[in-house]
Amino acid sequence: MILIDGKVISQKIKNDLKRKMNTLIKKPSLAVIRVGEDDASKIYIDLKRKMCEELGIIFTEYHLDEDIQQEDLLGLIHRLNADEETTAILLQSPIPYHLNILEAFKAISPEKDVDGFNPLNVGKLAIGQQTYAPCTPLGIMKLLSEYNINVEGKNCVVVGRSNIVGRPMAQLLLNANGTVTVCHSKTKDLKKITMEADILVVAIGRPGYITADMVKEGAVVIDVGINRVSYMKKIVGDVDFENVKRKCSYITPVPGGVGPMTIITLMENVIKTAE
Repeated sequence: MILIDGKVISQKIKNDLKRKMNTLIKKPSLAVIRVGEDDASKIYIDLKRKMCEELGIIFTEYHLDEDIQQEDLLGLIHRLNADEETTAILLQSPIPYHLNILEAFKAISPEKDVDGFNPLNVGKLAIGQQTYAPCTPLGIMKLLSEYNINVEGKNCVVVGRSNIVGRPMAQLLLNANGTVTVCHSKTKDLKKITMEADILVVAIGRPGYITADMVKEGAVVIDVGINRVSYMKKIVGDVDFENVKRKCSYITPVPGGVGPMTIITLMENVIKTAE
C-alpha cells in the first residue's frame, strides 16, 4: 500500500506557482465573498488568505451581513465582475437559506469563476472543453497524475453526487477516459458496485462508511470526507482507513490527503485568471 501524500504534492505545486508568479505581467487578485458568520467558512477563508499571501496574490474579503438581500449580493458580484483589478471571484458556501446560491454562482463571470460553479463552466466541463473545474476534484486528478495512476480504461466509482465534488469528479474521470459509475443515497447494492472499482472516490460525509469488505483488492481509494468525531477527538474520512489500507494499492489519508490539494488547486486557478 502506498500512501498518497497531498501535503508533499501541494508543496511541489506551490513551488511551481511561486516561479510562475515571477513571470506574470498582471498580478492576480482574488475576491472572496462571505455572507454571515459560519465558523467553518472563517477558517477556510483564513487558509485561502494565508496561501495568497505566501504566493503574492492580492486577497480581498467582502463580508456581508447575514440578512443581506439577493439583489445586494448580486450587485457586489456584478461590481467585482466589472473591476479590472479583480481577476478572480469566489463565493464562500454555505450562504444563508434565504439567498439563491445557484443564481449567485451564475452571476459570477465565467472568466473569474475559479471555483468552476458558473453554469457555463459546468457545461464546458461536461463536453470536455478547457475550463475552470471545481478545485477538490481537480486536485484529486492532480494527485492521480503525480502518482502515475492511469485512469484510462479503469472502472471508476464515485460515491456521492454533490455539485461540488461528486458530479464534477465523475466528469473529470470520464474526460480522462475512465469508465465511471456514480453512486448515491438511492443506489441499490452499493457494495457490489464499489467492489468492482479500480479507482474509488468517496465523498458522502459519513465517517468510516466504506469498509474493507466494500473495496476490491489492489484498488486506489480516494477519501474526500472530513468528519469531526467528538468521541474520538479527531478528524476522520468517509473510509475506514485502518482496515481498508490493508487491501488497496493506494489510499489518501485524512487529514493530509485531498485537503491540501483543494486550496493549492484554487491558487492555480486564480493565477490562471491573470495569465
